[in-house]
Amino acid sequence: MGVEFGLLGPVAVWNSDGTPLPLGAPRHREVLGRLLIARNRVVPVGRLVADLWDDEPPAGAVGAVRTFVAALRRTLEPGRPPRQPSRLLVTDGPGYVLRAGRDAVDAWQFEDTAARAAGAPPHAAVALWEEALARWRGPVLADFPDATWAAAEQARLEALRLDAVERRADALLATGAARDAVADLRAHVAVHPGREDGWVLLATALDRSGRRGEALETLRQARGALAGGHGPGPALVRVERLMLSGTAGSATEPAGTTDGIWDRAAAAWDRSVPARSRARLHATAGLLRDLAVTGADGLEEAREHRRELVAAAETTGDTELAARIIGSYDVPAVWTRADDPADSAELSRAAARTAARTAARLGPGGPPVLRARLLSVVAVESRGDAAADAPLPRAADSPVTEPWRLRAERAAAEAVRLARRLADPALLAFALNGAFMQSFATCGSAARREALGAEMARLAVDHHLPGHEVLGRLIRLQACAGLGDLAAADAEADEIDRLAHRNERPLAGVFTSWYQALRTCETDGWAKARPRYARLLESTANSGMPGLTRGAAVLVALVPAMRSDGLPDPDDFARLDAGPYGPWLEPLLLAASGAAEEARQALTAVPRPPRDLLQEALWCVLARAAGAVGHEPVLRQARDQLASAADESAGAGSGLISFGPVAHHLRAAQEALDAGRRPLT
Repeated sequence: MGVEFGLLGPVAVWNSDGTPLPLGAPRHREVLGRLLIARNRVVPVGRLVADLWDDEPPAGAVGAVRTFVAALRRTLEPGRPPRQPSRLLVTDGPGYVLRAGRDAVDAWQFEDTAARAAGAPPHAAVALWEEALARWRGPVLADFPDATWAAAEQARLEALRLDAVERRADALLATGAARDAVADLRAHVAVHPGREDGWVLLATALDRSGRRGEALETLRQARGALAGGHGPGPALVRVERLMLSGTAGSATEPAGTTDGIWDRAAAAWDRSVPARSRARLHATAGLLRDLAVTGADGLEEAREHRRELVAAAETTGDTELAARIIGSYDVPAVWTRADDPADSAELSRAAARTAARTAARLGPGGPPVLRARLLSVVAVESRGDAAADAPLPRAADSPVTEPWRLRAERAAAEAVRLARRLADPALLAFALNGAFMQSFATCGSAARREALGAEMARLAVDHHLPGHEVLGRLIRLQACAGLGDLAAADAEADEIDRLAHRNERPLAGVFTSWYQALRTCETDGWAKARPRYARLLESTANSGMPGLTRGAAVLVALVPAMRSDGLPDPDDFARLDAGPYGPWLEPLLLAASGAAEEARQALTAVPRPPRDLLQEALWCVLARAAGAVGHEPVLRQARDQLASAADESAGAGSGLISFGPVAHHLRAAQEALDAGRRPLT
């Protein structure tokens, strides 16, 4: 209607150009305020009468209310024709309702802006908190400070305002603007001395401004102010301890609001939930899932403790509980080589065993969601060759269907089918993660992975699954790089970085940083990319993902040779850890050093490359070695395996490195095969 309403101060109404509208007598404003706090719900006339007159209402109270409403309607809709029903202040059954949109009431605008601020990164959050607080013109419903009907809404909104003041200060501290927070926090604690978080934030802001003496004095004042209540809480004690030890003052250390909530909630949990209870197992599973995405340290801790948690769940003898614990770890996984292959294999087998036991115990009527989760775990943990229960086939031999791989592929397909049937978005995202991990049955699967990543990203956007949105975009980034569509990969990288910052997913930046080095190599050449790779190898060595980083230096060192037609210099690899890539690197280095017979022997014994993001790159390495020493069986297998990836870039689908177009390596392999068949002259 072009009308806006004010509750954050005296009751007010403004027209579309911001001009205040006259509301007449106090009773008119009181009726309007009462209808506004009902939030688009009907207020019966009898309720209005009881609220407006605390004592015995006069005989004409109902008629008076109707008169007040009529006057308000004239003010709010001055152009409404006579006898046409009001569209704003509506008669509905036994009472009245004010139909106002959320963007038409300052209190609701404040709440919505605060909600956006709570999910924004620090710099954006500061601006949003300031926008929210700027809507306040005074106390809530300032015209009616003693009205019983207003008390609850006044208390609720005032509590939100105090929280907003503190969270704005928290955001300022996170941006390094501690000095800007001091003045407002001083005023805040002066008026509200019982707010422990306010004191903690003020002391922290002073300390980060280089005023530790004032900070310690502030903490002393806080103890005095809080002494009449429950005394200082854990957040204040912690900050004081850090300052006295000389370790506070970090510009990146979380401020008091978050710490205080965490400490109090953790203490309440310890008091309330019995030791060794199933609730603790469930909560621990959720905590480990969240811990895994906090960064390198959290990922390593989560990996270690997850093994212990699964073992603890299995010892309870409750198969369904064990299934829920195993299946709850739906952490988005994008790298196809397990950080700990032995652990992944054991977890995959444990999930398979538990799935079978659960199905047998619960029968066909058992929860399909549990089965879908366990099958997804099997699919994700069976990445690469982690689930192999026999030696890998040799690269020189004809391809075979490996039973463990078939089981994992079937698990992924069944999990996706069940998740779609259940219409569970989070479960489907997890199942699609398993489908991605099992999408490497053959070379040349980048187009399929691009489709999987796009579906996962759309699903995550529609159902607010930020972790899986990052994963879907990472999958698509890799696939687009493999397909040579760098423009699409660039767009995904930019969006990933934005999402990772907003949702605190630091490990995503490891993958986008590697992609930027790959892109530099593709567009500007090896000479420009080399220093970038050198910095990356150093900065990501401790990322908590050894499956990704161990042996990465060898892959990078291979790039210039593999993008040309020659053999690498073995001396370049003398001091590098080949990690998991040793078996496929060895024949190439032997061939490069002139040990042709040893190279042929190594090629005869080498297993086929793992079914993962680097399989095309490793087949190209084997093809180069086999071509150099005339090992026809491996050369033929490499050509046949790579044929389906002829339109891709070798290794680029990993998002790490590129050995150039697969088509170039195919031509070289065919030329080597043709040369081996020519009769001697």
